[in-house]
Amino acid sequence: MSRVTGNQPDGTPTWIELAVPDLDRAMDFYGALFGWTYETETMEQGRYAVGLVNGQRAAGIMERTDAEGGAWTMFMATDDCDGTAKRIADAGGRVLWGPVEIRDFGRAAIAEDTVGAQFGLWQGRSRPGCEIVNEPNTLVRNDLVAPDPGPARAFYSAVFGYTLDGNPDMPDVDFTFLRRPDGHEIGGIMGDPSARSAGWATLFEVGDTDAAVARAVAAGGTATEPEDNVYVRQAQVTDPFGTKFVIGARPSS
Repeated sequence: MSRVTGNQPDGTPTWIELAVPDLDRAMDFYGALFGWTYETETMEQGRYAVGLVNGQRAAGIMERTDAEGGAWTMFMATDDCDGTAKRIADAGGRVLWGPVEIRDFGRAAIAEDTVGAQFGLWQGRSRPGCEIVNEPNTLVRNDLVAPDPGPARAFYSAVFGYTLDGNPDMPDVDFTFLRRPDGHEIGGIMGDPSARSAGWATLFEVGDTDAAVARAVAAGGTATEPEDNVYVRQAQVTDPFGTKFVIGARPSS
């Protein structure tokens, strides 16, 4: 699905958001990298910009003076934010903030799972979350990377009813797909003993990985050399604030 017009099924990544100390600098960087245009507004927490692709909402950037470089926060869809927050606590996780109403947009919470990775919940009302995904310059995938993935697999299965499947394309990697009860794949969990901590990794699709790396560096970020795997040609980008994420282009058919 590329265009989203309503709330996604429970447990589907539905929104991504980044907190930065300098909104204008972030808008310049991500605008240069992804070609985003913006709609801006003032929220209770501060200035906020929504990155647009073809006029559709793709991601949010919040200005917060205490923000430090970290990671994009991924929000899972839920039709009952409070009920899901309770399941998180019952499964051994923690609710760090919320649930709270965000104007008439929806109800939100921030949580931490049993391996220390943070994620959000979004119960959409007037805004369902990302309106465009799985296209160049938009969100295409989230995977959890953890030194010890076992507790995370049990946690997310308990909270969202995911099933876990191995990946025959990567037999040497400790990776399991996460699938909603209807069988739809929403991401995965990767075990990496070398990881310093657990966290959700964000992958944005691009049309040309090498060209996007050049744009990121020219705009003040850094990037690894592009490399190919069985799915995409990808590189890790670090924005001017230290936020790391991955960009990837699908192989040409």
